[in-house]
Amino acid sequence: MTILNLNTIKTIFKKRPTNSHKGNHGHALIIAGCKSKMGAAIITSKSALRAGAGLVTVNIPKKERLAVFSALPEAMIEFREENNNWDKYNAFAIGPGLGTDKQAERKVAFVVQNIKHPIVFDADALNVLAMKQDWLTKLPQKSILTPHEKEFDRLFGIHFSAEKRQQKAIEKATELNCIIVLKSHKTFITNGKQSFQNTTGNSGLAKGGSGDALTGIITAFLAQDYEPINAAILGVYFHGLAADITLETQSEESMLITDVIDNLGKAFQKI
Repeated sequence: MTILNLNTIKTIFKKRPTNSHKGNHGHALIIAGCKSKMGAAIITSKSALRAGAGLVTVNIPKKERLAVFSALPEAMIEFREENNNWDKYNAFAIGPGLGTDKQAERKVAFVVQNIKHPIVFDADALNVLAMKQDWLTKLPQKSILTPHEKEFDRLFGIHFSAEKRQQKAIEKATELNCIIVLKSHKTFITNGKQSFQNTTGNSGLAKGGSGDALTGIITAFLAQDYEPINAAILGVYFHGLAADITLETQSEESMLITDVIDNLGKAFQKI
């Protein structure tokens, strides 16, 4: 297992060309949010923009559009109720605040059946997959699953130690040809062949919205054409590094995930 540090990250991270334009940095689609959880959609989309995606579109219920228009004018919107053309996107994420009702199930099923790019699955999308186990074998190759411990156990059975979860993550990543980001205070990342343990982050991330931000950051790196395993590594490391930088102005108790997103710029400057 490789322990992630600044030197490792510097070998993966690609400097942004000075003559680039938004089209050079990808177009991410974030499928997130429902009536009572629009904050998740906004957090995920904002973190994707802060992490360098050239364009971000968020797929949301039409009735909730004003929440995004007012909170995040930099994002574009498409409506969940409409038939959308997804050919223009090169990175996809689904799950934050999505819900687990029949509409959410249909959307996850559509994504699994029709998208050929690697997809980031988080939160409610993972809960849907846990209920529809046969869908796991149909995921696009090198998709990224980002469960916390309880979500992991819903997907792959109850485990009673971090070591056993990590071993099962390696087995399942190999079996499903995917990347698993097992979130904890020392997040574990594996594609079945290589495994990594993160060293950044603190308990200030132990609040709602932290996983949504991580999903957005990973998706931004996918949009910028990083290999999925490297997108996962960079996303986890930068997410934690921005949280560590946030301790310069906040405590672990007072830290909000929006503070962390706002400090992503300082995290990039350290690289």
